[in-house]
Amino acid sequence: MPRTSRRRRRPTLVVALVALPLLALAGPATASTTAKVVPPPPMGTFSHPTRIDNPYFPLVPGTEFTYTGTVTEAGKTVPHSIVFTVTDLTKVINGVTTRVVLDIDERSGQVQEAELAFFAQDDNGTVWNMGEYPEEFDNGKFVGAPSTWINGLAGARGGIHMLARPTVGTTYTEGLVPRIDFFDVTTVFAKGLRVCVPVNCYDNVLLTHETSPLDPTSGIQTKFYAPGVGLIKIGAIGGDSQERVALSRLRTLSASALQSVDDQVRMMDRRGHRVSNVYARTATVQ
Repeated sequence: MPRTSRRRRRPTLVVALVALPLLALAGPATASTTAKVVPPPPMGTFSHPTRIDNPYFPLVPGTEFTYTGTVTEAGKTVPHSIVFTVTDLTKVINGVTTRVVLDIDERSGQVQEAELAFFAQDDNGTVWNMGEYPEEFDNGKFVGAPSTWINGLAGARGGIHMLARPTVGTTYTEGLVPRIDFFDVTTVFAKGLRVCVPVNCYDNVLLTHETSPLDPTSGIQTKFYAPGVGLIKIGAIGGDSQERVALSRLRTLSASALQSVDDQVRMMDRRGHRVSNVYARTATVQ
């Protein structure tokens, strides 16, 4: 999900990550450069991978989520917004057809990142992260996509985005990509909460805590998921970059609006094949 579903990665600990054995994590909230790494589990069977109806993370094509709030870095707080759109497009990754999502991240009204994210749901109902193509911008100008990763390419392993049946205390790995220092670990922290955001108040909300065990400065990212809706709120506990946003608009796009999103996705897909050696090895979106 947005980054709202994923924290910003800073490729500063790649050497440490590569040098560590793939062993069990010492604990769900461990955060140190000596943390041990647990890889994602083997993926299941994908008979209808783009039919993503997990109660806590449904992805219905044409749905647009808008999140607004702030981000604080180095003591400075600025406006922050994310628009997360489920497209009707697909992309085959490592033999699995995935759903393409467009995630636009703005700070102080200016695009900082535009990302294509790829998800698939297995037959048990677990939703998997299958890859990301995040374009970075500086003062509105495209500067590259160095954090691109695709499951099965260049040592990248996709992980779990949402469990089929989340149980409090369960910990899982969202992905493992040593090349870009992507190793996020999520723990189901609470269930049955009532949470209000600008769009609505929701019951039976799921709360997760996400950490980057190899980056002790990143703190904990809290995420709240409402059944039948998905991600409704993001918060932070500690950390050197604190993102706090909430769902402020939820709508279904018209056919013409969805077509405009599809056009942007296809443009990014073409550019990705030009600028990223990893992405160049993937099929085009369909």
